[in-house]
Amino acid sequence: MTLEFFLTALVIVASPGTGAIYTVAAGLSAGRRASLLAAFGCTLGIVPHMLAAISGLAALLHTSATAFQVLKYLGVAYLLYMAWAMFRDPGMSSLNDKAGGKSAWQVVVSAILINLLNPKLSIFFFAFLPQFVGMNEAAPVYRMMELSLVFMALTFAVFTAYGAFAAAVRQHVLSSTTVQIWMRRGFAVAFAGLAAQLAFTQK
Repeated sequence: MTLEFFLTALVIVASPGTGAIYTVAAGLSAGRRASLLAAFGCTLGIVPHMLAAISGLAALLHTSATAFQVLKYLGVAYLLYMAWAMFRDPGMSSLNDKAGGKSAWQVVVSAILINLLNPKLSIFFFAFLPQFVGMNEAAPVYRMMELSLVFMALTFAVFTAYGAFAAAVRQHVLSSTTVQIWMRRGFAVAFAGLAAQLAFTQK
């Protein structure tokens, strides 16, 4: 693994996106354990895209407009659902001590779906990984798997840090009903904005 790959991947992972927002929301709404589960789920959601890129299936998304559009709008629909749920469902996003929120399984599944239904990740891996695999690489597939695992490890580490910070300031948020309301609305708007961004994404 080159330093260039590590730094590039770190910048990409640290950039706020759907996974990061969901992990922070989990930390604020249910604490450190929920944020850790969210980070784990978001990391697992990368696996199908990684395998698609390594196996060449991402090329289908890149060349088939229909396949890309179907997956894209499934992602848009799910992000809009998340936005609506954040805005309307207190059991999911209410920032209070009584809210049981989602079960551990639900947190993980939601996090997986957030990344799974994002076709940009497959295209990203398809375009990104080969740049760091040499022309004379003896085992390019294993090299791509190695780089992908590093990317996943970085994702989990960075998202865990985001979630831990959110959990640390949770009590300050809980002390103000006004902050709770605006925080929930802010996450809803963020997910809606990401849905709009994905909707206008071209291959």
